[in-house]
Amino acid sequence: MLPFLYQRVVRPVLFRFDPEMIHDSFVALGEQVGRRRAGRALLSGMYGYRGPDASVTVDGLRYRTPVVLAAGFDYNGRLLRVLPRMGFGGMEVGSVTALPTPGNAPPRMSRLVRSRAIVVNKGLMNQGVEVVAERLGGAPPSDFVVGVSVARSNRAEVVGEEEGIEDYAACLEHLVRNDVGDFYTVNISCPNVHGGESFSEPARLRRLLTRLGQVEHDRPVYAKMPINPSWDEFRRLADVVAEHGLHGMVIGNLNKEYDELLHPEEAPASYQGGLAGLPCRERSTELLARTREAYGDRFTLVGCGGILSADDAMEKFRAGANLVQLISGMIFTGPHLMGRIAGAWAREFGGQGA
Repeated sequence: MLPFLYQRVVRPVLFRFDPEMIHDSFVALGEQVGRRRAGRALLSGMYGYRGPDASVTVDGLRYRTPVVLAAGFDYNGRLLRVLPRMGFGGMEVGSVTALPTPGNAPPRMSRLVRSRAIVVNKGLMNQGVEVVAERLGGAPPSDFVVGVSVARSNRAEVVGEEEGIEDYAACLEHLVRNDVGDFYTVNISCPNVHGGESFSEPARLRRLLTRLGQVEHDRPVYAKMPINPSWDEFRRLADVVAEHGLHGMVIGNLNKEYDELLHPEEAPASYQGGLAGLPCRERSTELLARTREAYGDRFTLVGCGGILSADDAMEKFRAGANLVQLISGMIFTGPHLMGRIAGAWAREFGGQGA
């Protein structure tokens, strides 16, 4: 009944309104609901996962399900009390930057409904690491994994390479100093910022990871990878990630190829930004499979991009993903999707947690 209501009643109404307004309203509502025991119980009753054991331990962290909210939805860490009630095993907050970042000028999101895609041009908007770290440190949930995506501030003063590297480092150092985050992801592939993807190039990535490696901590670290490079280009980046001892990779970020939309005519001619949703599915799954084949068990791999059904998620697990991350599927398919993925994973792979 809940999937039917979402698809036939709720989604058509929501899709009549500006996507950023809907997003902001739901985050505010979720934050309020999460503060009340009755609200949390209601969400758990509607969307909580109650199937066979779907827990999995990855890099020493136990996830109650292998489904993680991707970075880009809760950029300021406001939904910690809500997401554990919705079938998620963890979340990735952010991306978070050292300096408060207002983001790009609106419009920052646009739905391409027939293509099952979202144009995203947020520009890493967030309140800055000091505010986000204080919020995350104040109410850490039990039995729920909270990671933080770290990025360079989208501000003109840190466009230079050295300034950008130190900006990344300042963000990570603040998180570590305040004991915030169960894992960290280095976002090297956000295209919608001053200076573009300046660290998705091997030499610059090597310099960045060298500096971040000087920040001492014991958390797993992943790299958020671009999905548009050729395999040879991607592998050169992955070699640098391996060289610097990172635990794994999130594969991957937004798709910048608008001609890969099911209906390219939907895309606004003057709109900037990357594509989330269906246009990411094939590229990210193929890169997952090739990376697992090339590197064996060297990396933890997190599949992200185009997960609009449980079958989409299972394709990524079969390609070699240890975990999956999603946002668009929650929007296009509905908040029941996380539980369906967890159930499908449990039936095929069996619980791996205690």
